[in-house]
Order: sequence, then C-alpha cells, then structure tokens
Amino acid sequence: MKGLLKNLGLILVLVGAVILVACSFTGNVNNNTILGTSAVLMVLGLISYIAINKKLAD
Repeated sequence: MKGLLKNLGLILVLVGAVILVACSFTGNVNNNTILGTSAVLMVLGLISYIAINKKLAD
C-alpha cells in the first residue's frame, strides 16, 4: 500500500498525459473540459508526488 501511495502522483501525471495523447489521436483538441481535466490531473499529480515523497522521507 505504501508503494502505491508513493507512486500516486506519478500515476495521476500519467493519466493526464494519456488523456492528452488520446485527445490528440482522436482529433478532439477543441474540447476545453477534457483538456482542462488532464491539465488539472497533471498539476495535482506533480504536487501530490512532491508532497507525499517529502512526507515519506521524513
């Protein structure tokens, strides 16, 4: 469980990136809701990765 928690931020970033790649391949690049969701997931993933790993290191 601790390993999954440690990688939660990376998983969120990867999910956001996969959404962006899927939108690119399908040509659905004008939908701001999907693009905004993927951007939020990537930012939250980055912040959670830093916060969780900083907390686990202490």
